[in-house]
Amino acid sequence: MNDPTMTAPLGRTKQAGPITALALIALSTFLSMSVWFSASVVVPQLQDMWRLSSGASSLLTIAVQLGFVVGALTLAATGLADAIPGRRLMCLGALTASVMNLILLWAPGFAVAVLLRALTGACLAAVYPPALKEVSSWFRKGRGTALGVMIGALTLGSATPQLVKATGGLEWRAVIIATSLLTAAGGLATLLLRTSGPFPFPKSVFNLRAALQASRSRRVVLANIGYAGHMWELYAMWAWIGTFLASLRGFTERPDGARQAALAAFVCIGVGAAGCLAGGRISDRFGRAQSALISLVCSGSAAAVLAFVRTLPLLVVLVVSAFWGFWVIADSAQFSAMVTENADQRYVGSAVSLQLGVGYLTTAVTIYLVPVLAESNSWTAALLVLALGPLAGIGALAAYLRSPAMQEA
Repeated sequence: MNDPTMTAPLGRTKQAGPITALALIALSTFLSMSVWFSASVVVPQLQDMWRLSSGASSLLTIAVQLGFVVGALTLAATGLADAIPGRRLMCLGALTASVMNLILLWAPGFAVAVLLRALTGACLAAVYPPALKEVSSWFRKGRGTALGVMIGALTLGSATPQLVKATGGLEWRAVIIATSLLTAAGGLATLLLRTSGPFPFPKSVFNLRAALQASRSRRVVLANIGYAGHMWELYAMWAWIGTFLASLRGFTERPDGARQAALAAFVCIGVGAAGCLAGGRISDRFGRAQSALISLVCSGSAAAVLAFVRTLPLLVVLVVSAFWGFWVIADSAQFSAMVTENADQRYVGSAVSLQLGVGYLTTAVTIYLVPVLAESNSWTAALLVLALGPLAGIGALAAYLRSPAMQEA
């Protein structure tokens, strides 16, 4: 049970308990994910520096999404996700992501910056999926709640660049440096965890044919459609809510409006951490599909309402935005759980990897579309396009709940 990463002071403790392990892994995830949107929150300054269009600037975030997909599938296909202990993989991924993010300070131009963002996303694939697996190894009973805590940590980590921007200075280099340091700290935090949990998973390697075979079930297909609808909305909301709020008259008319808009964006994203816990509780009481359906109805409605109330008093817009942020992430854990419960159990790992890949590829579409639509048309059009994702997800989940197996349950 001895682990060479164990520090001397912790050597007096034989093994961490599940709550301690959950706290450490969640803290590491929260800090490590700080670099995900580090470039997105300073896009206006990068646009001026490199004279970028709205579509081109979207690539700074899209590259992270695509890099994450490639990194996750590579780790699974090569077997590295099983060969390297999760806590060490998380440490390595976070430290390399922090370096890739920091090198942005010396990027000579836009093309190099996009490459660095893709590499950052690939490195983060060694943080988030292994973190979920590590936490799951500590919990058999209460695993759903534990995963809800983890997704809440992801949410807060994704919101952190907005907080850094609001409190640490608006200059883009300060945001990049601060988020890089936070991510490095997150990687080092995993070294405090001595072992994996007592419920390890069997080793598995991603296989596309197996994934497609495992995903033939009608309920798996419907769960994946629901997940794609969820992801269509989620990351675009996280990436551009700060830009949307900064465009509101209530902020543009204030001398420090940019800082206040960034702080408001942090709240609107960060409140999703509470939404994750609420989604888990609803799932425990009413079922996974029912919980996801409620979340999609609430988040999709918020996006549609926000499209038409942006000219109302600032407080009204902020309340609707925070409501949106609460529900937009609340259903995230439920879709993966539905796949694990309905796919061929021999190929569950491959089926979940396929779902992950499809979902993150979907995010690239709306991350690109939102700023383009906002600039060429209006924020009303951009927000209504985002609402289409939840609408498709609602239809898929309604069909899922009408399936014979659900009726018999």
